[in-house]
Amino acid sequence: MAKHKSPSRGEPQRLRSALLGGCFLLSMILLVVYTSYVVSFSNLTFWRSNQAAPPVPKEEHKITASDPAETRPQKEKLPRNPFCDFSDRRNDYCEMEGDIRIHGNSSSILFVTSSNTNGTNIQESWQLKPHPRKGDARAMARVTEMSVKTLSPHGAPKCAIRSTVPAIVFSTGGYMGNFFHDFTDILIPIFTTSQQFNGEVQFLISEILPIWNDKYQKLLKPLTNYEIIDFNQDHTVRCYPRVIVGLKFHKEMSIEPSRSPYGLSMVDFGRHVRKSFALERDTTIKLGPDQDKKPRILIIARKWTRIFANVDEIVRKAEEMGFEAVVAEAKYDLAEFARIVNSCDVMLGVHGAGLTNLVFLPTNAVVIQVIPLGGLEGISWIDFGLATISMKMHYLQYMISLEESTLTEQFSRGDPVLSDQKEAYRKHGWDRMIELYFFKQGVKLDTQRFSSTLLHALELLRQQ
Repeated sequence: MAKHKSPSRGEPQRLRSALLGGCFLLSMILLVVYTSYVVSFSNLTFWRSNQAAPPVPKEEHKITASDPAETRPQKEKLPRNPFCDFSDRRNDYCEMEGDIRIHGNSSSILFVTSSNTNGTNIQESWQLKPHPRKGDARAMARVTEMSVKTLSPHGAPKCAIRSTVPAIVFSTGGYMGNFFHDFTDILIPIFTTSQQFNGEVQFLISEILPIWNDKYQKLLKPLTNYEIIDFNQDHTVRCYPRVIVGLKFHKEMSIEPSRSPYGLSMVDFGRHVRKSFALERDTTIKLGPDQDKKPRILIIARKWTRIFANVDEIVRKAEEMGFEAVVAEAKYDLAEFARIVNSCDVMLGVHGAGLTNLVFLPTNAVVIQVIPLGGLEGISWIDFGLATISMKMHYLQYMISLEESTLTEQFSRGDPVLSDQKEAYRKHGWDRMIELYFFKQGVKLDTQRFSSTLLHALELLRQQ
């Protein structure tokens, strides 16, 4: 009679390992599929929205926060030299000290060493794209890949220009030209990265365009005392004693003081912005019994997407309630628009890049973000709610009713586009729904319903 062979103790263990491996592989496949949809709306999912968004009443919600704790960390010694970190989900990063030679046109950063220097091995190399949209294939396709290599002195190119100050190498690629991405991906991270050098640092920027440099020169100039180098077009071998490749990203439109040199926060970034543009007001008007000036409310007018379909009505309601209303759309002359924003106490806008102008507002200002249909509560909070609070401003969030969306003119009331956005995403796909909710939807505010939000903003200004 044949005997059945009992499984060995190792077989269940191997089975469990195989199952775990299979689950991990499936998770990675799902992650790749998910990130293939990540464009400039990287936080837009119903599931992440539900987790990220604070509890919001039907119409509006005000959120405040205490000042972030200030820490003053000492500069840490590099664990390796050069040190490259690829563990962060948003950015890759390298830092090195010593004899570093950069040849931008060939996308090469060369660390000259010997076999007995800090245990570094000859001919090590790393490849990275120094832009904080890691995982976003569409954005990163517009970013030059660079190589960081170690090599011996006899194989290194000769220095044409030798600098005594450090360098920071990064890319403005990705979604360059989108006002929100210019700030969250580049201008805020380069502020935190460069502050430790007090201007004694040079920027080598990949994918930079003259129009971008001109637009933001007032913000960049205080951060470096030296010429900005067009990395891709530079044929010169430049040598530096210290080099940082890449910018550390914290979170959308925000700074985590515990992760930044000297405990920097968004309050510090706000001061940097106001000083760079020579803006007059550091704080808002304070309403009181002896105050005869009217608070100014800026209504961000969009021309093409997520527009206010009844701007005149909104202006009349705001003026009835005691505001001086200003209607404006951001222009290329950033300095001029920054002065307009800074002169206002309240800013009102539909979710979109135009709300990035909140960086020009004075402290204690009120930002009112109007949330259109499309499951956008989470991304709206992440992109602009957190930033508003971290800059010591007040945040009000107004979620429109179905009747306030212009999509009711295009779809019947029973259509999932209006009644069940989660189902609409599933049925029509992400590209189609993003086109609808982001580009083909306008907002016609119910001014009577919205008046309670305006009243709330006035109350906040009285509390200053």
